[in-house]
Amino acid sequence: MNPGAEGNRERQLALYLTAEHSCSYLDGRRARTLFVDPLVSIDAGTYQSLVDQGFRRSGAHVYRPACRGCARCVPVRIPVSVFRPNRSQRRNWRVNAPQLRVVEAPAAFDPGHFDLYQRYLAHRHPAGTMAEDASAESYRRFLVDPWGGETRFLELHLADRLVGVAVTDWLPHGLSAVYTFFDPAFGARGLGTFAVLAQLVTARRLGLPYVYLGYWIEESGKMAYKSSFKPLEAWDGRCWSRLESTGNRDAE
Repeated sequence: MNPGAEGNRERQLALYLTAEHSCSYLDGRRARTLFVDPLVSIDAGTYQSLVDQGFRRSGAHVYRPACRGCARCVPVRIPVSVFRPNRSQRRNWRVNAPQLRVVEAPAAFDPGHFDLYQRYLAHRHPAGTMAEDASAESYRRFLVDPWGGETRFLELHLADRLVGVAVTDWLPHGLSAVYTFFDPAFGARGLGTFAVLAQLVTARRLGLPYVYLGYWIEESGKMAYKSSFKPLEAWDGRCWSRLESTGNRDAE
């Protein structure tokens, strides 16, 4: 694989394919994952090229689904300049923006962040593997440890209380939403939606054209919010194009 890094510089990256395993998103499905060699150092420019080809990052691991006969995990991004919030998103911003402060912080271990992360997992994903291993070590590996590019935490503060954190990668052509967690007691505020809106505002301020939201799966209720950000662009394995309609995404 020859993803362009910065300018005309290119790198040869070795890719590894996992054995089949249970799908984390859809019951009864089998999955495979394509990984970039974890021993290779990835900088922000190289990762930008990989993101533009449908890859994502989890800690130091850069990966893309490569499942037999299934293409339901669709990489999606929001083009910042043409995004138009819908009525619900406008209401969310109107209610939250005057009261919530968005503070940029470096990617570093913070006990307050970690406590919020644990409470979020226990409430939103009590039976998931992440909640089972919500240790400080796994948290550091997932969201804090250096990976070669720049990661910042967008903290959401209500008065003097931390209520949410949007972990975000700064890339040459956009912001990549890594993971967002928030105080379950404030779930009615729609803090996940507000975090994406805050990332869009930040990208616009920085002059960056895209906010990358990772994978969207039509059948997954937990990912339904992503399709509400319009227009939305999807990677089909060849190019990015407007996501106009949905349907069966079994691979041909």
